Amino acid sequence: MKSNIILKSFIGIAAVYLLFLFSGNENLVRFLKPLLLPFLLLAVYYSERFTTKKILLIALSFSWIGDIILMFADKGELYFIAGLIAFLLSHIFYIILFSKQLKIYLKKSKIIFWIGVTSIAFYLIVIMLILLPSLGDLKIPVFVYALTISIMLLFALKGFLNWQKPANSYILIGAITFVASDSILAFDKFHVPLQYSAFLVMATYLTAQYLIVIGILKLNKKK
Repeated sequence: MKSNIILKSFIGIAAVYLLFLFSGNENLVRFLKPLLLPFLLLAVYYSERFTTKKILLIALSFSWIGDIILMFADKGELYFIAGLIAFLLSHIFYIILFSKQLKIYLKKSKIIFWIGVTSIAFYLIVIMLILLPSLGDLKIPVFVYALTISIMLLFALKGFLNWQKPANSYILIGAITFVASDSILAFDKFHVPLQYSAFLVMATYLTAQYLIVIGILKLNKKK
């Protein structure tokens, strides 16, 4: 019950934050941003005990650290790199989380799986071809990050073919939205500035985190 109330509170504060972000109220945006992920952390903390609970908390914690670090990205490239590392670690723990939730592979879904794998590989190639000319010294770090989020999405896809509904859909859509958020951020920073990029990045990011959390909680809900 407490976990559900906290999740609903997250939706409320996220909506207020996005409204302020869209309207350009920078002071309130900077005040609210560090308060967003703690709602998801508390929701998971107060949820029923399950085997991958600590891993989910660690993944969310690294995302929260990344959120705070990136607030200072305008002060120097070092902050952006540090934020990138924090989110890289977050995605690695999401990969561990999804892999530990996997039990069996459904052979009847091989066609869907390989269509998904091809799509993910195509995404990775295209995004790197677009970004490479303007990455400079960040070519390797950005490639490692892009590869990691692609692997995270791959594990979410495998989970989608194994986990029960609707949890599998929540997690897969969350993973896709997370990749979309990171791609918008990278495109805006390294290729062409996008209108409302900050709003689009945070709207997709917060949606992704919420969906993954909801999906994992539903997946591990005791009957």
